[in-house]
Amino acid sequence: MFNWVKTAMLMAAITALFVVIGGMIGGSKGMMLALIIALGMNFFSYWFSDKMVLRMYNAQEVDETTAPQFYRMVRELATRAQLPMPRVYLINEDAPNAFATGRNPEHAAVAATTGILRVLSEREMRGVMAHELAHVKHRDILISTISATMAGAISALANFAMFFGGRDDEGRPSNPIASILVAILAPIAGAMIQMAISRAREFEADRGGAEISGDPQALASALEKIHAYATGVPFPTAEAHPATAQMMIMNPLSGGGIANLFSTHPATEERVARLMEMARTGRF
Repeated sequence: MFNWVKTAMLMAAITALFVVIGGMIGGSKGMMLALIIALGMNFFSYWFSDKMVLRMYNAQEVDETTAPQFYRMVRELATRAQLPMPRVYLINEDAPNAFATGRNPEHAAVAATTGILRVLSEREMRGVMAHELAHVKHRDILISTISATMAGAISALANFAMFFGGRDDEGRPSNPIASILVAILAPIAGAMIQMAISRAREFEADRGGAEISGDPQALASALEKIHAYATGVPFPTAEAHPATAQMMIMNPLSGGGIANLFSTHPATEERVARLMEMARTGRF
């Protein structure tokens, strides 16, 4: 129930942001148009955004014939988690990462890059996929998929305001400074909406993944390896679609310093420390 409340709040916040931007671009008519667009995007996000994200990453569905070891691993973990078997996808990217998507456990998908399968051991990979299935079990994937889709739309609308300006109710050009402010502040607001729900969700999925796999140390080791590769191995698709970065097990766009303050993911060091404490105490 709480996740549905978070989803409703997220949709309402993003709808309001759309309406505000629309009003700054086109007055009351712009607000009405933005409201219609936002409602359409919310409908689209709920039903189709998982397919869109998988298409963005050119993810290829696999089965027990095409990726037997990986597929069997996901099936075994899904059984342990008492979840329906999700669809399983591979993404042909060297950067090690993975994510889950879909509107509910009955319509879920998990995806991993070919790079992560090369970098991690089987034990570490089990930890990663258990983390993703924890997102499915907690119904986090609807929230992350919707926020990724809508954050991208907010950025696009803000860019429109930047380059084309807008008009008030009398048809007069809007203040160019206001358009610039919209272009700068709207994506930040969208990112803050994502960040507000994402960090706590990642900690909870780490804990849930440890519970599913029974091996928090494996996930801790996997996170350290992924973090080590994150800065050295480019992830072109994630860079082209930055709004989807918060869906990953680790933000592929994370940098150091100030960038970490605005990251949708908690610091890797803190995640690893919590997992190692779980391993030490046996309390998941």
